[in-house]
Amino acid sequence: MPSAGTVAIRSLTMSIAIDIDSVVKHYGRFQALRGVSLQVEQGEFFGLLGPNGAGKTTLITSIAGLTRPTSGRIAVMGHDVVDDYRAARRALGVVPQELVFDPFFTVRETLRITSGYYGIRRNDAWIDEILANLDLTGKADANMRALSGGMKRRVLVAQALVHRPPVIVLDEPTAGVDVELRQTLWQFIRRLNRDGHTIVLTTHYLEEAQELCGRIAMLKQGQVVALDRTSALIRRFSGGRLVLRLSEGVLPEGLMPLLVESAAASARPGPGERFVLRIDAYEQVEPVLAALRTAGCVIDEMELQHTDLEDVFVRIMQENR
Repeated sequence: MPSAGTVAIRSLTMSIAIDIDSVVKHYGRFQALRGVSLQVEQGEFFGLLGPNGAGKTTLITSIAGLTRPTSGRIAVMGHDVVDDYRAARRALGVVPQELVFDPFFTVRETLRITSGYYGIRRNDAWIDEILANLDLTGKADANMRALSGGMKRRVLVAQALVHRPPVIVLDEPTAGVDVELRQTLWQFIRRLNRDGHTIVLTTHYLEEAQELCGRIAMLKQGQVVALDRTSALIRRFSGGRLVLRLSEGVLPEGLMPLLVESAAASARPGPGERFVLRIDAYEQVEPVLAALRTAGCVIDEMELQHTDLEDVFVRIMQENR
């Protein structure tokens, strides 16, 4: 009979959907991942963000078992992706960034074949539900090569879901697709998440990540540089951005350290030129306006924007140069 300690450890392990422990990956002399460690809990909607070349795709392919880490360990639903790869892959559905498809089969045939890879027979009821939720019913008997790029991406999502995996990884799922598909896809993915599926999302659309993800990890140069709840990351950088356009005068020298964006041809924005100042706290707005008045500036337009995930992302990347 297992001890109480053993039961507690097993319970803790089973609450973790993805466990990444000190993962390093080398490609020759290039180090793509530098000791990445993080955990994704079951039922989470988790975001994985970073600039191009940060290591996101390498980490995803390692989770999927397509790339073997140089060192470290990854487990999906408690199954090691190397030592217990069959069980790990059954627990995981991955939507790749690249459009990969077989041009010789219809959409329905493609999904039936994918089901067979996981040993699943008579899966038509679930396939029909996936097709309906991704608005693919009308294309079920169309050949894959006849589909548009957006439709092909929908089929990739359907293939990742066909074996009902508890963990779903979406690598840039809305890249290059229309607004309608994005809305349809997110409605379906949200429903899956509400039903208990764990979702891991990588995207360059930071407004999507802010809206959807409860927790976010940010990668840069193969390292985790931020890991927290989305709301906590945004609170870390309180304040916002003050967007201004002057009709008279130029930005005073004393306010230049706050300048984060400018369309000005010269170093200091002048009349008719739009520029953005970083505001760390709302109490800072009045001193900025006072400095502009003292310098003889006349404001033509002004807008105070709240801090969003994009601002946080840029500042964290700048802090970790």
